[in-house]
Amino acid sequence: MEIDVNKMQEMFAQAQQMQQAIDQRLAGSIVEAEAGGGAVKARMNGRKELLSLTIAPSAAQAAASDLTLLEDLIVAAVNACVHKADDAAKSSAAGIIGSLGLPGF
Repeated sequence: MEIDVNKMQEMFAQAQQMQQAIDQRLAGSIVEAEAGGGAVKARMNGRKELLSLTIAPSAAQAAASDLTLLEDLIVAAVNACVHKADDAAKSSAAGIIGSLGLPGF
């Protein structure tokens, strides 16, 4: 069996283009999540870069007596954002790959 080098180079170039398209979509995709009924809100892009973290004044005041609770709320909000970013990435990749019409995708 002979390997067609030109065909392989073409496939590699297509894969690079797909990756670039996915990266561009992820950079523009924004997800938000909150914890503690909105006491802490996190916002990140599809690349999982944290863009902002907002702590409600009431949560900040409550942290004076229970810092551990505030820390837990921050972790929960950021983790929820990560899960949403993962879902957005899967959806974006599936959309791009699906548009190629490859069998099995």
